[in-house]
Order: sequence, then structure tokens, then C-alpha cells
Amino acid sequence: MALLIDGKKISAEIKDELKEIVAKKKAEGKEITLAVIQVGNDKASSVYVGNKKKACEYIGVNSLAYELPEETTEEELLSIVKELNERSDVHGILVQLPLPKHICEDKVLLAINPDKDVDGFHPVSVGRLWIGEEGYESCTPAGVIQLLKRSGIEIAGKECVVIGRSNIVGKPMAAMLLRENGTVTVCHSRTKNLAEVTKRADILVVAIGKPKFITAEYVKEGAVVIDVGIHRNEDNKLCGDVDFDSVEPIASAITPVPGGVGPMTIAMLMCNVVKSNA
Repeated sequence: MALLIDGKKISAEIKDELKEIVAKKKAEGKEITLAVIQVGNDKASSVYVGNKKKACEYIGVNSLAYELPEETTEEELLSIVKELNERSDVHGILVQLPLPKHICEDKVLLAINPDKDVDGFHPVSVGRLWIGEEGYESCTPAGVIQLLKRSGIEIAGKECVVIGRSNIVGKPMAAMLLRENGTVTVCHSRTKNLAEVTKRADILVVAIGKPKFITAEYVKEGAVVIDVGIHRNEDNKLCGDVDFDSVEPIASAITPVPGGVGPMTIAMLMCNVVKSNA
């Protein structure tokens, strides 16, 4: 039976550690403030923003909420970002994605000061990650690394396969596994004989965006399987990119959906926020 990697428990441990760090900073007279900008009222975005505010409150970080109407122009949004860049009392800036179609996401993300880019999406943050410099890390893949480390799973020297090459998960995930001395292969929609590649993996990270796509035939006996996907199935229940029921019996460790990678994303965002006023 596979070890069930408990993201809820590990994320709670991280937030408790951060709470202590923030309390010490406050005792030294250092406040930390995160500005969160949401444009429009996308339901999923509202849930995420609410969770981020709760996490800030829990660890003792100040949060400024900018809840802007759907018709906000790109110029208005860029003006707010510019103002926040210039404010010395604001340490981190987060623009909730997706943005309405009339606003260019790349332009907005590029406008954020890289030293306040707590999401780790700015090209400067990405570059720092790839060349091994200190900086903000993309939160979901950073959460995966913590899940592995805190579950006692060695990365160094292991065959690591990442399925998916998105800028938010797949590419930074590959960089972080490399940094931990894993031997990394990135698979994507053009990969031939996918199962042959994934069956080599000691650690398989799945961020493919297709519900229950990875079944037992893709997984080596004893592999560690990390499922980044989240979907609603035909019964409206949450499921991941991995067919948990068929893969769990052959894996040595696996993340559930929900309760695996999901809670870690906000915990790692909070790590970046605390780092923002180091």
C-alpha cells in the first residue's frame, strides 16, 4: 500500500513555521504586507483570493485587497501595479489570474517589480530559478519539492519525469528537480511512446490537465507519483490527472486529490511573502 502524501498536514506545518518567523519579525518592528489584485468576479479566483487572505491572516501578514470590476482597463490595472511597485510599505504584489480577455496577462506580469513578484511568474524570477540565484519560486512546483522532502523522499540521483511543460508548473518543476540533483525528463503532447518514458520514473510528476489520464500502465512499480491536476468528474467529485485507484496499489507514495498538492500552493506563496521583507 502506497504512502499517502498528506498536503494538508505538511502545508499546516509550513504555515505554523512561518507564523513564528512573522512574529519574530514583528517583534523587531518589521511588518509584511501583500497586495492582492483581482479583476472581475470569477468564482474560482474569488475562492483562491479568499484562501490567500485567510493564510495571510493566520501567519500574521497584512493583506491589501484590490477587487476591481470586470470592465477595468489595462491602463488602470497597470497604474495600480506601478503605484504598488513604488510603495515601500508593500512587499509583495499578486495579480490573480486569469484576467479578463481585454487585458494582456504577460504585460501585467511584466510590470510587477521582480523583487515583489511573490507568484514567481516574472521572467526575472524564472531566470533566477534556472541559473540558481536566490529569488521567488513558482508556488505549485515549490510545494511539490516540499512534499517530497518532508515525506523523506530522496530526489538526488533519481529518474524524475515531469508530464507537462507549462510556464507555471512543468518548466519550473523541471528546474527545481534539477536543482535537487534529480535526472529530469520533460514529457508533453508531442512525446512519442509516453508510457515507455514514464515507466522509467522513480518520481513521476503529472501536470497534464486531463482527468485520470495516467493509469497503472504508465507507472513503474514502486514509483513516487505526484498529481498536480484538479478536475470535477462526471459525479462532480474532485479528481486529478492520475487514476488514483489503479495507480495507488503499485506506487510507493502518491498524493491524493484533493488534499495533496493543492494546499501546498498557498503555503509556498506565504513562504515567498515572508521572504519579501527578509
